[in-house]
Amino acid sequence: MPDSTIEAKNLIGDHWVAGLGNAFERRTPAGDKVVFAGQMASVEQVDGAIESANVAFGSWSELPLDDRFGIARRFAEIVTQKKEELARLISIEVGKPLWEARTEVAAAIGKVSNSIDAVLKRRWTTTEQIGAYVAVTRFRPHGAMLVLGPFNLPAHLPGAHIVPALLAGNTIVFKPSELAPSVGQWLAAAWREAGLPSGVLNLVHGAAPVAIHAAQSPRIAGVLFTGSERAGASLHRSLAGQPQKVLALELGGNNPLVVYRCTDVHRAAVTVINSAFITSGQRCTCARRLIVVGQSACDQLLDKLKELLPLVRVADPLSDPQPFMGSLIHANAAQSMLAAQSKLVAAGAQAVVAMRNVGEHPAMLSPGLLRADAQLLDDCEHFGPMLTAHVASDLDEAIKLANATRFGLSAGFLGDHVDDFHYFLHRVRAGIVNWNRQTTGASGKLPFGGIGQSGNHNPSGFSAADYCSYPIASLESHDLAEADAPTPGLELVQK
Repeated sequence: MPDSTIEAKNLIGDHWVAGLGNAFERRTPAGDKVVFAGQMASVEQVDGAIESANVAFGSWSELPLDDRFGIARRFAEIVTQKKEELARLISIEVGKPLWEARTEVAAAIGKVSNSIDAVLKRRWTTTEQIGAYVAVTRFRPHGAMLVLGPFNLPAHLPGAHIVPALLAGNTIVFKPSELAPSVGQWLAAAWREAGLPSGVLNLVHGAAPVAIHAAQSPRIAGVLFTGSERAGASLHRSLAGQPQKVLALELGGNNPLVVYRCTDVHRAAVTVINSAFITSGQRCTCARRLIVVGQSACDQLLDKLKELLPLVRVADPLSDPQPFMGSLIHANAAQSMLAAQSKLVAAGAQAVVAMRNVGEHPAMLSPGLLRADAQLLDDCEHFGPMLTAHVASDLDEAIKLANATRFGLSAGFLGDHVDDFHYFLHRVRAGIVNWNRQTTGASGKLPFGGIGQSGNHNPSGFSAADYCSYPIASLESHDLAEADAPTPGLELVQK
């Protein structure tokens, strides 16, 4: 735990101020101790943060790109120097094991260099001679952008929007998840320490009403959101009739993991566990549906998982030795998962390994594996450590089952033959498709996003640079006379 409860402060312009809205607190999910407390931002404070971002936009957007790069690199240096402090805060506040929180911090640091690389490769000014003209493409920032952060990767995923948006010359109003406010406040302080000018990044605490009010402001140029499909759809509806605003949505998934002609059953089972149960199943890319081709292959893999899953260590996130899984984000989330399991079992699913409460913490669950006919499943994202298994008669049926979802974020294929993977790759509907890797494996050098209800075709990751600026196309000539080609019907006018 931090030495004392962290006091909630909003950053508006150059000032850290207490909120004037509703009181709130964040308790540790694995210990139920208050880690953060204060008041949410009021409507007037949110408006003040938006005004501050707009005032700062002119000077920040005109700052030389190398200067913006320098501040971002300084931010990465500060996070590197304090990486253990941030990792412990993440672990305490959201309940993930310390080893995993450290990997998140490393990803947040790496986001800076990856984003700089993306700007240089995807949004650099280009010129081309076309006859008497020079054709030039330049890129311009949008303005004040609202970034809404999630709880599951509270440092890395907000940074996936904030870093490229700042590098492009935008200013930011950042609302971290109310379930991870300490981490959000830490990040804002680190940016200020890195030398970010006043008003370029503003922080407001709050829940959904704060987010909706800020998103609807006519002075917000874009909304960058990572979170649930339900919340993303609500944002989409709230911005109806405002086509001038950028909206980038990175939402959930009901992700399939297909196994076909895979001879190493043990390694396949380990990959399944890493796909389905990392972060206690609280990643949008976690595998939710295991689809195995062939009854015998399915039986062998489920027997292996039945053997291995009880060996998965679930414990307090700071305990030694470290667990693979910590807690869910809160006790209600765990109860929701147990209710979903009970509903499926009542409908005819078989609990191969049942989810159960672990220890004294109601937010802590062991991993669960159910065997079920695909017809039993509803098409929703159960955000926790539960995997359902299905058997397919052949690869075509497996792909049909994989695509039987309104989501389309990630998909995985485990198998020995590259031709099988390519057959799968060209037919499955997902934005992230991995072969012989966990579905949760992603690289900052690649785009990150999905189709269907998993997003709105604005992928993050390396492609985040694209939605953080817009192109300006120019035809230019230094000599007006040379550029003035004869036009039929204007011969006399042009003399």
